Amino acid sequence: MSTTNSPYTYADAGVSIAAGNALVKAIAPLAKATARPGATSELGGFGGFFDPKAAGYSDPLLVAANDGVGTKLKLAIDHNRHDTVGIDLVAMCVNDLIVQGAEPLFFLDYFATGKLENGVAEQVIAGIAEGCKLAGCALIGGETAEMPGMYAAGDYDLAGFCVGAVERGEQLTGDKVAPGDVLLGLASSGVHSNGYSLVRRLAADKGWKLERPAIFDQERLLIDALMAPTRIYVASLLPLIRGGLINGLAHITGGGLLENIPRILPQGAHAMVDADLWPQPRLMAFLQAQGAIEPEEMARTFNCGIGMVVAVSEESVAEVTTRLEAAGETVFAVGRIETGETGCTVRGAVETWSAKGHWSATHLG
Repeated sequence: MSTTNSPYTYADAGVSIAAGNALVKAIAPLAKATARPGATSELGGFGGFFDPKAAGYSDPLLVAANDGVGTKLKLAIDHNRHDTVGIDLVAMCVNDLIVQGAEPLFFLDYFATGKLENGVAEQVIAGIAEGCKLAGCALIGGETAEMPGMYAAGDYDLAGFCVGAVERGEQLTGDKVAPGDVLLGLASSGVHSNGYSLVRRLAADKGWKLERPAIFDQERLLIDALMAPTRIYVASLLPLIRGGLINGLAHITGGGLLENIPRILPQGAHAMVDADLWPQPRLMAFLQAQGAIEPEEMARTFNCGIGMVVAVSEESVAEVTTRLEAAGETVFAVGRIETGETGCTVRGAVETWSAKGHWSATHLG
């Protein structure tokens, strides 16, 4: 008895070489539009070259960061909003570089899915290219992986990798932060890319109608308010860092104000953040009300309207504020550095963040 084996192909297993090639062809001009001094290689090679000298550096330290966008990605997939999560991906990486004084130079992305869907990967990567342009870094490569059986239909995953540079001696390590410094907060554009597991839980439990106008903003669908891309602070901050006007920077991501500010504090410095000093964004008030979330929990879960905290010497406050506002940032004085155990306290008065009494939350470390 004989059996015949019909020939197998990669397409039979669910992988389309043609779809992958078509995607590379479609995204090549997007990547080319992000070119900057130092980045000259074309997509399609086995790696991307970058020349720090051509970028103007003489003795650079390289700084690397990688990140994803968390479960915000699931909202994007469920509601067909693929065009801005790429900006989030870049923002999460480049904002982590700028807080160390580093200029983002080049970016690589990883996009993985069960089956390449027409247009979805291209929309995502167009967002990545847009984020790179905003940050001034070049998209020099990436990986698009089609992996049948690894993901549910329509699902995909994203990761980003970014390398930046800072001239030796100009890096921000937090050692310049000292008692007496003023803390300035730069307004966030929304929830950014942290806290979405709680947002999605609330949406499910409370039966939110995401495709209808938000009750706090009738001009916007609730899903669009929730999907607003993370603000990229690089262009605003870089000239001030190079001018020696900034003592420290904290990117407010997972852990909120409470846990991120201590990451840049030297021994003996305690950050006192006064929540009375800036208005609570209506989106944050909505999330808090929907979940009956205590103010202390807000301070460690969401950015609460502040996406970046800047520590500056008192004599530099006016100049830094003026220049940041001229660069398009909304700036609030949010607190001070005091002498004390290394850490951060966020506090507020009655009614601030819907509090029934005076409140404070402290994180040491």
